[in-house]
Amino acid sequence: MKSSFRLFSTLGSLGVAATLFAGCSAPGTSYTNPNHPGPALGQAVGTGVGAVAGNVAGAVVGVAEGATSAAKKPFTNEARVVRTWRTETTSDGRTIQVPVDTVVDEYGRPIASNTTQSPK
Repeated sequence: MKSSFRLFSTLGSLGVAATLFAGCSAPGTSYTNPNHPGPALGQAVGTGVGAVAGNVAGAVVGVAEGATSAAKKPFTNEARVVRTWRTETTSDGRTIQVPVDTVVDEYGRPIASNTTQSPK
């Protein structure tokens, strides 16, 4: 019982100390003199590493979004049915309208055509 209390109190104290000593700085402020070669080189290297890491992270996210979009593409059902009417003359001389259903994709290009006959 006492050992767990000591462990939790030690971890709690370390957490408080880390919070107190973790300082925040405003953008553009530096604790070192940027006119000296060491800090200037360090800031330049840090900027370069940050830019490369940011671009790598952006590339990874872009690849993941592109792969997700490509994987979803076959499952999109954006087909529509466009019905047009064709006039036909029967063998006994009557003129009738026959529906023609055309399945089109999301861009309006025909996928398949199916002529439906009127019920007899």
